[in-house]
Parts: sequence; C-alpha cells; structure tokens
Amino acid sequence: MKKPQLENLLKELHQAAYHWSRQCCSFDEDLAKDVLQQVYLKILEGKAIYKEKSQIKTWLFSVIRFTAAEWKKKVKNIYPLEAEFDVAETEDEVTAASHEELIEKLPERQKEVLLLVFYHNLTLEKAAEIMEISIGSVRKHYDRGKRNLKELILKKTLHENNK
Repeated sequence: MKKPQLENLLKELHQAAYHWSRQCCSFDEDLAKDVLQQVYLKILEGKAIYKEKSQIKTWLFSVIRFTAAEWKKKVKNIYPLEAEFDVAETEDEVTAASHEELIEKLPERQKEVLLLVFYHNLTLEKAAEIMEISIGSVRKHYDRGKRNLKELILKKTLHENNK
C-alpha cells in the first residue's frame, strides 16, 4: 500500500483508533495520545506493515494493542494479580462514578473483548484476531465480562438507590 493511501486510511480511522488506544491505556488520555503517535510512526516508517491478511481496522487495532502493551511495560504499570480473576466484591466497586470506571474494574481480557464488540462494533471473530486468542477464549471472556459488568451496574444502582 502506498504512503498517501495509507495516510488517508489512518485519517479515516483516526477517531476509532484514538478511542481504542485510550481504552488500551486504561483511559489515560495522555498515554493514549503518545501510544497512537508511536503507532502512526511505526506504520509510516514501515516498521508495522499491513499485509492485507485482515481488514485494515483489525490490523490497526492489533498494532495499537501491542504498542500500548509495550508502553505500559516501559512506564512499569503493574496490574494487581486479582485483575486476572473474576470481579471481587468491595465497597469501591459500587461507588464508581462512570461506566468507564466500571469497565476498568473488569479483568483485562474481559474488558478488551467487551470494548471491541460493543464499542467498536467488531465481531467476536475479529476480536479474537486482534487479541490473538482463540474464538473459544473470546466467547468465554465475552460471556464472563457481560455477567460481571451487569453485576457491577446492579451494585452501583442499588448503592445509589440506598442513599
């Protein structure tokens, strides 16, 4: 793909790419902007090459996901062990102020699948491709993520109604 064509595609996908970058960076706007800038540099300098094996959006989201993971390692963001398990019940969970805060409470893979499917309108198959995991794993994280997010929303609602 020629550079001008690639630049036009990046412009078309910029808003979706920015939102995905922000979500991959735990909703940290500054980090998301840095990551996205690095992604664009990788692409335009030929370090990340679109081989037309998938849709351009799927490929771009994969590059963003991996670049965000690299940056998180650089800034030494460490996720607690419990982030890999089902949602635990704490008072903090029911006092979250926004949906973003509720989504952030989900385990990483559950969060990623739900954001890709609901926010970015991708299929479970495309989410599996971006995350580089099997479709069975995506389905498992999707189902658990929906269930856990529903529980968090219910807890938040109950907490607000009891005030």
